[in-house]
Amino acid sequence: MAIKRGSKVDNSFSASSMTDLMFLLLIFMIIATTLISPNAVKLMLPKSANQLKDKAITTVSIKKEAAGRYSYYVELENVGSRQGVERALKARLEGQQEPTVSLHADKTVEWDEVVQVMNIAKDNGYKLIAATQP
Repeated sequence: MAIKRGSKVDNSFSASSMTDLMFLLLIFMIIATTLISPNAVKLMLPKSANQLKDKAITTVSIKKEAAGRYSYYVELENVGSRQGVERALKARLEGQQEPTVSLHADKTVEWDEVVQVMNIAKDNGYKLIAATQP
């Protein structure tokens, strides 16, 4: 007499909960990346009616500190000085086709500092965009 087993073990795996989890993670990443500011250095940019829509490869930010001192940032990295800006830009933009730099300078930064960074971009053949607020 053959004895039959009453229950069979199902070896399949249901991936429906995994796809739900992946969609939730995807939505979280999309929302998180749109909320992150491309320039996390807090600056008061000058206002302008004309906004340039070119896509910059990297950003340079100048922030005024106390007593006429300035902080220079390439992306979010504090590079310390104008020479540090030049070194960091050369490292980041080496081999790029039409390298574009977005210059973010606080309202309180003296014009001389902005022009010095503009000269760095011109001397190295980078296209420069001055960032402003609408």
